Amino acid sequence: MAAGRRIAGRRPLIGITGGDASLPWGWWFAAAAVRASGGRPLRITPSRPLGERHLDGLIVGGGDDIDPSLYSDDDPGAPAADPARDRLELALLDIALADDLPVLGICRGAQLLNVASGGSLYADIRHRRRLTSNRRTVLPRKTAVLRPGSRLARICGDRTLRVNSLHHQAVRDLGRGLRTVARDADGIKQAVEAPGTAFRIGVQWHPEYLPQKRAQRRLIAALVRRAGRRSRGIRARD
Repeated sequence: MAAGRRIAGRRPLIGITGGDASLPWGWWFAAAAVRASGGRPLRITPSRPLGERHLDGLIVGGGDDIDPSLYSDDDPGAPAADPARDRLELALLDIALADDLPVLGICRGAQLLNVASGGSLYADIRHRRRLTSNRRTVLPRKTAVLRPGSRLARICGDRTLRVNSLHHQAVRDLGRGLRTVARDADGIKQAVEAPGTAFRIGVQWHPEYLPQKRAQRRLIAALVRRAGRRSRGIRARD
């Protein structure tokens, strides 16, 4: 999975993970965003594993809840939603983090990035909301306040973002090397990143569903750009 040296003129190959849904909306939107940013998207699911291909970057997409047994010693009391996907994405993240491959985690992907780094999650945050709504929507109805000076803030060019919300799990204790770089009005972590890495960001919202927002387009474009630079051996600040 290590990127290696990119062939001149080849667009970076970006893996996009997801479930084996018959209507993979997240994949369609994320793939369109990657193509618009100059990358080549590759769909990866339990029935479509990576195989011998070499990625230049990885997007871990949104979807089902993560098995609570992966981040908590408490009896989850319910079967995992998609254990095959959990195993697939954790294996990909293990390699990506070891290789310092550019990674963007989206919603579930941000949570799994945290779990893969040794962190934990809130299994259900709905009762923790006081100032924000539990309404699930792809529309930008919530505000995320970004940490000044963070990579995320530099990429997006804003101190606050209007974001969508489709989750009820969220990052609790941070994994190794991660820091919180965005919160909502209830203090719930909306984004994390790992300073000192090629590119490692997790956002609780879905930027792929907000192509009309320049800041959201810039986030996915930054991943693709970093993937292209890394594969050429260039290390430069975003």
